[in-house]
Amino acid sequence: MSHTDYPFQATSSGLRELTEVEKRKLADDKEVVSEFKQNKLEKEAQRNWDLFYKRNSVNFFKDRHWTTREFEELAGITEGSTSETPVLLEVGCGVGNALYPLIAESKHLYVHACDFSPRAVQFVKDNAAYDPHRINAFQCDLTKDDLVAHIPECNVDVVTMLFVLSAVHPDKMIEALQNVHKVVRPGGCVLFRDYGLYDHAMLRFAKGHKLMDNFYVRQDGTRAYYFTKEFLNQLFVSAGFKESTNDYVLRQTVNKKEGISVPRVFVQAKFTKPDHR
Repeated sequence: MSHTDYPFQATSSGLRELTEVEKRKLADDKEVVSEFKQNKLEKEAQRNWDLFYKRNSVNFFKDRHWTTREFEELAGITEGSTSETPVLLEVGCGVGNALYPLIAESKHLYVHACDFSPRAVQFVKDNAAYDPHRINAFQCDLTKDDLVAHIPECNVDVVTMLFVLSAVHPDKMIEALQNVHKVVRPGGCVLFRDYGLYDHAMLRFAKGHKLMDNFYVRQDGTRAYYFTKEFLNQLFVSAGFKESTNDYVLRQTVNKKEGISVPRVFVQAKFTKPDHR
């Protein structure tokens, strides 16, 4: 798999232009999963992510060496020389695919790392590079007031949220961001990347997987929301943040072995916590 420049048409708002076939497919997919099943999925959300990591161990995601290239703030805190220790919070750390490349690049970075899945957190701790003096890994339900039980308020300089908010039910997203807001210092920021509206993965869902507009359930019971930049801004502003950057990232994923290329749409953004001093 590789990513190349995006050859597909985009609209004036930055979203990719759908084909007529894709427009019809989305228009025809009106039926949503029953309320009973939706409630069951919500109750079993942690279990389903734990089973995901049980099946895939540490082998599903590749290490994310691209984060310092995409976010200059990460490059700044890993490369900079300072007497103070910068503090990073990675929300939804998984098995450490972004965490450990960052730790390897910086001798002075301190990282809080949390995930919904206890199994994922254990994989982080089982890694040979895990250093409890530099990494605080813990299980956390972001929609509850769990973060402040592990991190002092106004303690974090930079938060990374990479493909994590999409797994949270839309009704609970603001609450999750409000909990993140508590631990970010004034002037600190959240670096965000997640699935965008009309991403190839969204258009692949067959009928029977739709939970609500832009929100779907996968075969394994895990869920994914596909963001517009407008909705993302609304969420963060409601939680007390201020938008710095917020745009679509359009990529073409090429699988040379299978001879296919697919359009990927992500939303990438930076939100800051206002400094009112």
